[in-house]
Amino acid sequence: MASLADRMRGNGRIAAGLLLNLLVSICIVFLNKWIYVHHGFPNMSLTLVHFVVTWLGLYICQKLDIFAPKSLPPSKLLLLALSFCGFVVFTNLSLQNNTIGTYQLAKAMTTPVIIVIQTLCYKKTFSTKIQLTLIPITLGVILNSYYDVKFNFLGMVFAALGVLVTSLYQVWVGAKQHELQVNSMQLLYYQAPMSSAMLLVAVPIFEPVFGEGGIFGPWSVSALLMVLLSGGIAFMVNLSIYWIIGNTSPVTTPSLVHS
Repeated sequence: MASLADRMRGNGRIAAGLLLNLLVSICIVFLNKWIYVHHGFPNMSLTLVHFVVTWLGLYICQKLDIFAPKSLPPSKLLLLALSFCGFVVFTNLSLQNNTIGTYQLAKAMTTPVIIVIQTLCYKKTFSTKIQLTLIPITLGVILNSYYDVKFNFLGMVFAALGVLVTSLYQVWVGAKQHELQVNSMQLLYYQAPMSSAMLLVAVPIFEPVFGEGGIFGPWSVSALLMVLLSGGIAFMVNLSIYWIIGNTSPVTTPSLVHS
């Protein structure tokens, strides 16, 4: 009886985590699209803000004793941090260059790609029912791309890159939590500043830093507030992604995540 109650509580927590991730992911998609369309804030700079706010949020959580940091070797997190950068940058570029409908539908391809990666690289097997669900997903994405009246080739390239890097990222998050025996906050606490440092080097190369259109440019107060709000929501998205993967599997989250 006790085990049944524990199982029900565990399922309730997972359902709550999925619901939170769904809600904050929807919020950040529309908020980021608003920022791109109405303010023209640079993509990589917005991603950098997300990473910095995520790390600051985790630092505050650590100071409040919500979790205890665990020492991790940076070499073990290098690829994960790099894939985190690619995952967010490419998905944001896809959002910037596609309609929200096309962007959201393209993300559905993450599930089939994750299954392929786990099958080929990790020798994991999936039931026939799960494999059959990939057929309508794949056909739906292909048909939408073919008949999309606002088809954007560059946008589809970014969407494809986003799907590939996101799939690798989702798989590696689960693998690293298991390999290093850490929880979601402990892993993200070390990985977020590494990703921030990588983007800190990349942003001046690809985007202006000062002046019109730069991260330190003459932005309006409303634009800065929207960017900070986006960073706060990104913190919740990133934390919920890690928590869900740590408590379920990478296949559970792809259609929800965004940062």
